[in-house]
Amino acid sequence: MNSTQSSSRFLVAESETPEARKKRRESVGRSSGETYLDILRRLAPGATCDRIQPADADAALPPGDSLAEYDAVFLTGSPLHLYEETPETRRTVAFMRSVFASGTPAFGSCAGLQVAKVAAGDSVRPNARRLEAGFARRITPTADHADGG
Repeated sequence: MNSTQSSSRFLVAESETPEARKKRRESVGRSSGETYLDILRRLAPGATCDRIQPADADAALPPGDSLAEYDAVFLTGSPLHLYEETPETRRTVAFMRSVFASGTPAFGSCAGLQVAKVAAGDSVRPNARRLEAGFARRITPTADHADGG
């Protein structure tokens, strides 16, 4: 273990709703966020790894912490549809805007990538023709959303 690993702090933002977490646990034994935590702990032994569920109404960082104190934020996949306006999607997008405002590097997979895109001022829509995979790098807020609004 090197000194970088032992002092790293990672935040996993699990975008699954409580119902989706329950269903996933019943199906595969753990939520997306729990899977991310396990993988991060294996890749970076000694790192501090916290989890937040920004889709939940009572989501909060650990007491006394701020997003800027983390070395990276990881947004998990989930069955959230960012093209649907729901309290869960609004809370998750607001969280991602806070991540952008903090300057903390972030990685999003699946729905996490969609969250980042919407938080940066763009939109997503369903693809009625087929399943797809996407990858984006260096997503930055547009001028209209640079202030987190």
